[in-house]
Amino acid sequence: MTVATAATAAYIVAALFFIRALAGLSRHESARLGNTYGMLGMAVALVATVALTADDGIDLPAFGLLVAAVAVGALIGLQRARSVEMTAMPELIALLHSFVGLAAVLVGWSGYLHVEHHPGGTEAAALAREGMLGIHSAEVFIGVLIGGVTFTGSVVAYGKLSGKLKSAPLMLPGKNLLNVAALVAFSALTVAFVVEPQMWQLIAVTAVALLLGWHLVASIGGGDMPVVVSMLNSYSGWAAAASGFLLGNDLLIIVGALVGSSGAYLSAIMCKAMNRSFLSVIAGGFGLEAPAASGADQGRHREITAAETAEVLTAASSVIIIPGYGMAVAQAQAPVAALTARLRDLGAQVRFGIHPVAGRLPGHMNVLLAEAKVPYDLVLEMDEINDDFGATDVVLVIGANDIVNPAAEEDPASPIAGMPVLEVWNARQVIVFKRSMATGYAGVQNPLFFRDNTQMLFGDAREQVDGILRALGHLTPVAG
Repeated sequence: MTVATAATAAYIVAALFFIRALAGLSRHESARLGNTYGMLGMAVALVATVALTADDGIDLPAFGLLVAAVAVGALIGLQRARSVEMTAMPELIALLHSFVGLAAVLVGWSGYLHVEHHPGGTEAAALAREGMLGIHSAEVFIGVLIGGVTFTGSVVAYGKLSGKLKSAPLMLPGKNLLNVAALVAFSALTVAFVVEPQMWQLIAVTAVALLLGWHLVASIGGGDMPVVVSMLNSYSGWAAAASGFLLGNDLLIIVGALVGSSGAYLSAIMCKAMNRSFLSVIAGGFGLEAPAASGADQGRHREITAAETAEVLTAASSVIIIPGYGMAVAQAQAPVAALTARLRDLGAQVRFGIHPVAGRLPGHMNVLLAEAKVPYDLVLEMDEINDDFGATDVVLVIGANDIVNPAAEEDPASPIAGMPVLEVWNARQVIVFKRSMATGYAGVQNPLFFRDNTQMLFGDAREQVDGILRALGHLTPVAG
């Protein structure tokens, strides 16, 4: 068996591992195993690629540089994975997507410099004889476009998620026309490049791609960033697939298609959950920032203390907890898990309701609860639990806002009208954990806060849950 044959076989094995990884990540119970499959697949792919590169006759200094790059990348990745907080995971993912996009741009440029830049060279002549030179030129352009859009789009997403950039959408005059003009310019440049490749054309399309990616994501508000992260995940997959075509690497094509299609499917699910148009996500056409309502005409809110909340929970036979990004920021998942165990010991039925876009990336709340060792069978999706609120004694809304806003169903003029939400207001009593009466990411006031069956528990979510635990007889705060 030759090294090339062995590498091909290893690529097939790696692809199977990646498929198993996606299957595992589809369920809470198998997510950890799915992640392990993904790591195994990447390890097999890296070893096979390094071995194949060595067999191709690469000189020793270049091979040493390749191995060193893999080692440095692995160490950086390990350090970041061990140190990143769950609240910072969304921006880390966006940053990783940007690396994939940048790699696709560099691969595209490398393809041009090896082929089109030397029209009389061996590789260009071989492709011309096979009638594939034009196909290669198109692959270069498409790869650079997808990579450029992914790179700058992901950088902007990282900036918004990390707070380094304002979350408000950029509203340039005629922004949709600007996007269309960019696509028209790309099409014209592609045709010109395929007919007669010139470096200036590739420079121009690189600039167009980088500006388009920046503009698409900058035009989207912070409240819609979970969908953006999912869509950028899809873009990074297609960028990897484009690189695979240029490099003649079947594994990159397979993996890119898997990531691209699964990311697009997840984005479609999240768009449905937010009542958004899938096409408008791709076009960066949504994310209009709603003006913040003053709330002056909503009435007066009522406050409650941690000790009073404990008394209410002691008398409850059924409790539903709705976690949001505020729980993640306060790192309250461990105390919430302890509160869940305590209430179950007292005989209450406790469950969690998870909105598809709770947090700042898909599955954010699920991961936090799994990290705190909340039993999987207590964690239910929105469509599984929405009909149960009417028979629930107490709902605890911990750091969530827009996903429990009744205006989505009751106010046709609301910017979030039509967005499916968790109907917590149907419960007998609702207690909302918040730092203040400020609006959520959508910038819309929440009428839930002023309802007769709602009380507000102000302060840091972790401290307040610890206070409830102490009042219930759990004297020591939970470490986490």
